[in-house]
Amino acid sequence: MINIDGSLGEGGGQILRTALALSLVTGREIRIQSIRAGRRKPGLLHQHLAAVKAAVRIGAAETHGAELGSPELFFAPQAINPGQYRFDVGTAGSCTLVLQTVLPALLTATGASEIIVEGGTHNPAAPPFDFLDRCFLPILNRMGPRVKARMERPGFYPAGGGRIVGSIEPSPALSRIELMQRGVIKTHSARAMVALLPREIAERELRTLGSKLRWGAESLHTEVIDNSFGPGNAIVVEIESEHIMEVITGFGRRGVRGEQVARETAEAVERYMSASVPVGRHLADQLLIPMALAGGGKFRTLSPTQHTRTNISVLKQFLEVDVDVSESASDDWTIGVTTT
Repeated sequence: MINIDGSLGEGGGQILRTALALSLVTGREIRIQSIRAGRRKPGLLHQHLAAVKAAVRIGAAETHGAELGSPELFFAPQAINPGQYRFDVGTAGSCTLVLQTVLPALLTATGASEIIVEGGTHNPAAPPFDFLDRCFLPILNRMGPRVKARMERPGFYPAGGGRIVGSIEPSPALSRIELMQRGVIKTHSARAMVALLPREIAERELRTLGSKLRWGAESLHTEVIDNSFGPGNAIVVEIESEHIMEVITGFGRRGVRGEQVARETAEAVERYMSASVPVGRHLADQLLIPMALAGGGKFRTLSPTQHTRTNISVLKQFLEVDVDVSESASDDWTIGVTTT
């Protein structure tokens, strides 16, 4: 059994999700203590419990401590069961994080799967659906499996109510991949989404973003959403390069003007575009497990987040891998995964 310290690194929910994913993949029992010890409300919240329940069903697992607020969890998977599943977070907690918890185990399963997850699709504390669909999954599909996702309804914080559907056609094994060059930037665009809010919020955001980035009107688009359970606002920027698509998102929040949200988003875009690396900071988190399962891989990225470093620490507890993290220049880092 592997004992996981939930206060490791940033002490958040990523430790739980990574540990569950790797437990499913390896079949090894785990005990996680001090779950989310670094957060204001420690222990399992709704979205973390939804990830646990998803892993229990897909892994036919025995578990103890799977309840709201629990600071400790025992999890023992028995077998990976591909099939059709539906999971409901019950809040605006992230659909994408629930899906990503069970996805590694289903990538090389014995059959295809369909996963429906209901909850939040655009949540400031998680990768939004657009990132999953346009950035992460295309890279994953280069490694052999065929994973598709569609959003049937958006879900913004705090109302939730979104729904995404993921289909997974597994591959017998994952292929190694290296992402060392971004290549020429081919296109860029920004989409300001508003749900149950005035359209002029999106228009003000796009004016500010366009001005700061010096993008013309042809690159700026407003999307008014009429099937959301509650109000919400997000700016989704897509930067398509020769070898990769990067998605950067800014989220509207109560008490913060749209112009400020746009300025923050533009700063993140400028940082990525001024660097020469292909992989953004959030994608770096997501690539570690697939690369380890593929037997290795390498990519260049911006300076690694605490999330990324924590993921590396958890990964090494399950798999015999070396992860080399080296800096070539400011905001130019190389992360290489090799089996030992």
